Amino acid sequence: MKNPMRLPAFAAVLAVFFCTCATAQLTENRKPADAATEHQEASGPSDNEIVSALKQALELATGKAVAIAGKPDGFLDNEAIRILLPPKLQSVGKAMRLIGEGETVDVLEIGMNRAAERATPQAKQIFLDALKKMTFRDARKILAGGDTAATEYFEQTCSADLRTAFSPIVHSSLHRVGVIKNYDHVIKTAPGGNAIANEFDLDKYVVGKTLDGLFYEIGQQEINIRTNAAAQTTALLKEVFARK
Repeated sequence: MKNPMRLPAFAAVLAVFFCTCATAQLTENRKPADAATEHQEASGPSDNEIVSALKQALELATGKAVAIAGKPDGFLDNEAIRILLPPKLQSVGKAMRLIGEGETVDVLEIGMNRAAERATPQAKQIFLDALKKMTFRDARKILAGGDTAATEYFEQTCSADLRTAFSPIVHSSLHRVGVIKNYDHVIKTAPGGNAIANEFDLDKYVVGKTLDGLFYEIGQQEINIRTNAAAQTTALLKEVFARK
């Protein structure tokens, strides 16, 4: 007589056998496309997608920065980037205000800021040209860098072209009626004014401050895009910066 206790054990072995066969069949029938899809999901965006996303982000950041700084009062009413008297003349400016010549100082400062506002829009095309030249290596470095890595990239690649574009606009703006006249008056009032006039170039000072203000605004926009999901306005931007 057969041992009845062996039947359940035999049934369990059969169950394991059939389950193993079914699993093997499913694995064999699995479509290659499914595996490719999972691999793509695991590996993340392609190189081209990363470059495309970075260019989207930087075009957005530079466009907003130029729009903010390059409008009327974009420099003048922005405490972060407003152009003040050169450090060597600030004490003179304060003294002139005390003796009732504050308007002279105001006209000079307003003129410097207006020159910066008129020059800034020229930066837009220069930044777009720089984006066209961006390589995958550049994009990877920017993506993996600090919160203002792209801003630093633009400073390195665009500053010379920006100075060239800004200089004639700043020069013509400063030589409009009132600005240079008031600057000369401030210089004459300053102790050692002649020496200051000989070693100081107002055009270069304003161009330099225009660059400083513009890159400051680009940096603020870049930080916002990197850290604020609401500023990542496309699905690709969200995916790339989420994986940073």
